[in-house]
Amino acid sequence: MNDARVLVVDDSAAMRALFSDILDQSKNVTVVGTAANADEARDQIAELKPNVVTLDVEMPGMSGIEFLAEIMSTNPLPVVMLSSLTQSGTETSLKAYELGAVECFPKPLKATPEQFAKTVGKLGKIVLAAANSNVKDRKPAHHREARTHEVQFTWNGHYVALATSMGGIDALTQMLADFPADCPPTVIILQSEPALVDTFINRLSGELKCKIIPAKDGAALTAGTIHVAADPEKHVVFEPGSPPKLRMVMRDPVDGARPSATLLFGTIARAGVPAVGAVLTGMGGDGAKGLRLMRDAGCRTFVEDPATATVGETPAAAVAANAGEKVLPLDQLGEAVIGCCNQA
Repeated sequence: MNDARVLVVDDSAAMRALFSDILDQSKNVTVVGTAANADEARDQIAELKPNVVTLDVEMPGMSGIEFLAEIMSTNPLPVVMLSSLTQSGTETSLKAYELGAVECFPKPLKATPEQFAKTVGKLGKIVLAAANSNVKDRKPAHHREARTHEVQFTWNGHYVALATSMGGIDALTQMLADFPADCPPTVIILQSEPALVDTFINRLSGELKCKIIPAKDGAALTAGTIHVAADPEKHVVFEPGSPPKLRMVMRDPVDGARPSATLLFGTIARAGVPAVGAVLTGMGGDGAKGLRLMRDAGCRTFVEDPATATVGETPAAAVAANAGEKVLPLDQLGEAVIGCCNQA
């Protein structure tokens, strides 16, 4: 694993000092420089050659989004955007993902000391994962080719469960485009900021052929609907029935994750229902053990290729656990999952 060499770009001297201090305390992370605007950052990138940039969305002159577009079009680097979680902030974050940002991190502007410490504690891990990401191999959304044909689909009774975190918004945007209007009942664990996920769901609602909604306690799992779980206070589990339902449960994190993909996958495995599971791009190892449980229970299981995932940590953990019957690049995953659920 490569150490992270970070350039911190923010027009506020106080925020530059704050984030530099946080990152310098993180293991295997070094702040190699700071910049107040795009012009300074451009020079610092050329001179210091960082392997990660943290970039403020709002800057005088060239905005963070405009500078991100420049970076990704001229010399792609892993970029972690720093932004607010207002409605406009979440929309801007989605734009940043489209342009190639590996992650969007919320500025803890109105947090209590405890909330602040918890939030910023994640930043070092995110930056280190970004330094080891596959940003240079990533194809921005607007460069991807759409499917030229529509596959006839008749649901064969298989349920679908997906898990992703860092890089997941971009991956899901691509993968779910392959889902038909009457798609298999699908549950997704998406480790990301809930406000950002809500905006993401709202955007996809106008783009997908099927229905996509936030996961809710008691929701029936029926064809044509995707349920996205992102509430960090609740796990989501599979409850057998006709139809099966989702249950939101309050309990401690599982292997550091909540909602936990391993817990969801495990409840599907125990239910003994026909199902398909997949682990996509992400940070950490959540989902690897659960996907192995699904495979051992006779479910179909897939892993995104760590070499092509935006962040390969989670897929690599699933590969190490021998959890996937197949390891596939992202552009083949959607078709593979739907193929397992299609009786046509």
